[in-house]
Amino acid sequence: MEISVYAAKIHLSRLLDRAANGEEVVITRNGQPVAKLVAVRTARGARRLGVLRGKIRVGKDFEAPLPSEALNAFEGKA
Repeated sequence: MEISVYAAKIHLSRLLDRAANGEEVVITRNGQPVAKLVAVRTARGARRLGVLRGKIRVGKDFEAPLPSEALNAFEGKA
């Protein structure tokens, strides 16, 4: 959505709500874009180690060489 500086001053609370809901608001001066109002991404909390312990299984052949077709595909060979 585009809105003039004057209208943005009047409707700032509404524009903040719209931005918080994911909408980008472009503020214009004399029809030219000068700023973009977007939601702030919040930082995630610290990761906890061991959350998936016992839930993921790794196959015994995990470190085995890849089949030649798969290896060639990864290396970009036809």
